[in-house]
Amino acid sequence: MGLWWAARDALGGVVDGERLTRASQSPQWRHERFGNPLPRVDSAMLNTLVAFAFGGSAYRVPGAPLPMQVRHRADYSSPPATGLRVTWLGHSTMLLEIDGARVLIDPVWGERVSPFSFMGPKRFHAPPLAMSELPDVDVVVISHDHYDHLDMPTVKALRDHHVRWMVPLGVGAHLQAWGIPSGEITELDWWEDARVGDVTLTATPARHFSGRSLGDADRTLWSGWVIATAAHRVFYSGDTAMHEEFDDIGARLGPFDLTMIEAGAYDARWADVHLGPEQAVEAHRLVGGRVLLPVHWGLFDLALHGWTEPIERVFVAAQAAQVTLAMPQPGAMIEPTAMGVQPRWWPEVPWVPSNKAPVISSGLTHKLARAR
Repeated sequence: MGLWWAARDALGGVVDGERLTRASQSPQWRHERFGNPLPRVDSAMLNTLVAFAFGGSAYRVPGAPLPMQVRHRADYSSPPATGLRVTWLGHSTMLLEIDGARVLIDPVWGERVSPFSFMGPKRFHAPPLAMSELPDVDVVVISHDHYDHLDMPTVKALRDHHVRWMVPLGVGAHLQAWGIPSGEITELDWWEDARVGDVTLTATPARHFSGRSLGDADRTLWSGWVIATAAHRVFYSGDTAMHEEFDDIGARLGPFDLTMIEAGAYDARWADVHLGPEQAVEAHRLVGGRVLLPVHWGLFDLALHGWTEPIERVFVAAQAAQVTLAMPQPGAMIEPTAMGVQPRWWPEVPWVPSNKAPVISSGLTHKLARAR
């Protein structure tokens, strides 16, 4: 009871009423919950928890402070020369500038990704851009309601900004519970889109799951996002395993000047909810990406692998596939259509290559297997 009481606010809202009616009409709604077209093969929960608590790499957290570029509001006073710029703020938090608009993606400024303020995975470093230095943004995009993507302290800090929020179906219940007015929230199903000024935002299919407690599993939808203007197109994968619709996303909404694809927090046991590095590179190719920014790594200890392993493996896979890779330090700003040399900034620590620990999603068709 004590732990529940400590976490009750962070658990968010309940999908009910008109929101539940709309969710139940979605093609993704199955047996009172959202689901994936491809089945998810789950590992034994107890074995996974034991491995996470007592196993894994000896290098899961950095051994020294990380290099970081500290950003200030003034850095955003001049628009990018190319019209497209992204600041990687760690994990899956990005500030995207696209043809005069600013899009804040999966913002997490909180100290821990947990329902508790006193325990749970803790940041490796402070936010490169302080919340007090955040420039005005036009829209906040959320991929799903897990704690490392939807952060209650951050949502509450953004309430007074009165910004538009774009979220998958059901996620608005959490935002409203934390004080975001319903009129500022747009909830979309896969393939639905909405406009904010000159920017079109489209929710795209993903292969994952949702929930902030044991009792609300999969009651909200998860998605990727396409963020597009007349001049530029960007794809953000959200959290996902490999799935059939990457090809469709590229055909219908691509090609993309930039893809931001999750490449960390993977394990063979989780291959039906996370891509892993090699499949991240392949997803980039399937959607028709030009520059790949690997995300979902380098800020929290959420898996068994070493903290640098995702970028090391992505680097190898990208070289083999001749994919242009963006590898910014936390806080670095890059313009993908005018990108210079990308030096490695992370330390050299032992890591496990793909042939020793492959991550391959299940249920893929022969067509997708050939593409890979």
